[in-house]
Amino acid sequence: MSFKVIENEDLEFFNKILGGNFVVTDPEKLKGNSHDETEDLSFFPQVILLPHTTAEIQKILSYCNENNICVTPRGAGTGLSGGSSPVKGGVSLDMKRMNRIINIDEENFQVITQPGVITEELQDAVEAKELFYPVDPASKGSCFIGGNVAENSGGPRAVKYGTVKDYVLGLEIVLSDGRIIRTGTRTLKDATGYDITHLIVGSEGTLAVITEITLKLIPFPKKRLLMSIPFTSEKNATRAVNYILKRGVIPSALEFMEREALKRSSEYLKEASINIEIPERIEAHLLVEVDGNDTDDLYNDAEIISEAISSLTEEDISVAESTQEQDKLWKLRRVVGEAVKMGSIYKEVDTVVPRSILPELLLMVKKIGEKYGFKTICYGHAGDGNLHVNIMKEGLTDLQWREEVPKGIKEIFHFVVEMGGTISAEHGIGLVQKNYIPIVFSTETINLMKSIKNIFDSKGILNPGKIWPD
Repeated sequence: MSFKVIENEDLEFFNKILGGNFVVTDPEKLKGNSHDETEDLSFFPQVILLPHTTAEIQKILSYCNENNICVTPRGAGTGLSGGSSPVKGGVSLDMKRMNRIINIDEENFQVITQPGVITEELQDAVEAKELFYPVDPASKGSCFIGGNVAENSGGPRAVKYGTVKDYVLGLEIVLSDGRIIRTGTRTLKDATGYDITHLIVGSEGTLAVITEITLKLIPFPKKRLLMSIPFTSEKNATRAVNYILKRGVIPSALEFMEREALKRSSEYLKEASINIEIPERIEAHLLVEVDGNDTDDLYNDAEIISEAISSLTEEDISVAESTQEQDKLWKLRRVVGEAVKMGSIYKEVDTVVPRSILPELLLMVKKIGEKYGFKTICYGHAGDGNLHVNIMKEGLTDLQWREEVPKGIKEIFHFVVEMGGTISAEHGIGLVQKNYIPIVFSTETINLMKSIKNIFDSKGILNPGKIWPD
């Protein structure tokens, strides 16, 4: 599919709508919107537009649709699938100016927000009202809530609290032709017609541009304990997940890090005086968090967890009680992606399987890596079966990186799907996973999804080059 190259007349129109300060063509600034956090991929837009209102977006999309100009919606650019990369050029629709929390409804436990609000700032704002938005991607300090909705993001606390889709009650969206649609309601129940809200959640900016979000909140848990549990066996660390859950304790987070992931994070944070000693015998760690409102209940949960995994590890378990201690441990976990990236070009494969299959998945990943000659560093949200597999380029030739690694990824995905899992848990499909979609879906299913895309965006101007195979 080809799109119109943006010309001076188009820029003049955008300037009339937004003003010159918010129409960007400077090459250095275009570079900033040419990529997200996915590998080393870069695709330059022709122009960056920074709207401030829904009405401005309406005018922009209507014009672009009429003139066959492609538009790539963009949040904070923290994605890991190339979802916000403007692979076809055109407009990068940057949402950072739509950054207002419109209303916190304390009586009904809801918040209405624009998409450009940083997720952690949203969490802090509702916490001040003793309310809780629990979805916490690793990049919560920089990512936008709109990007989270577009990707159906998860995070460590999904094991107890779920993902973004479990909290979105309604949306305001702008279709590719400029029509403004409101979906959902502000009620907790809604059995009225098709669920367009949750069709948009996770659609990666391919169906519409999100301009307003209504989220459900819950009461804020006032107490937390965080356990760091070392294992001399990666297999036992992953087996421990079901041992814990079978005892009736649902942790608020249950995170897996193999030795190399923890080691790289520790080295990455040395300057911040956040590091831990990892004895040679230790192959993996679990971070297990429990939360609630009663300290005695949390200590009881911690005791149950310790008993549950006693046959799998004899190592000492550390319990972080203070907020400062917990923050240090969480920092080690949250920077793993950054730490890995600093060492080498890499590909991240966002797999998810039924959690009982996690030990087999980890073993299979290592075997496939050996077969095709690549090293993997694994970590993830073990409580919900979500394993992030980081494939490192270090030591591989460009030819091996281009030809052998995709073969290995394909084998991993086939195993995942055969085991009842899928190829993306929380990072989306975007650019880098799209050619693996036929492993998951039949031709009939893919064609049905394409038909939905055509209904929403008949000219295909919204985020082209994503999700569907070349």
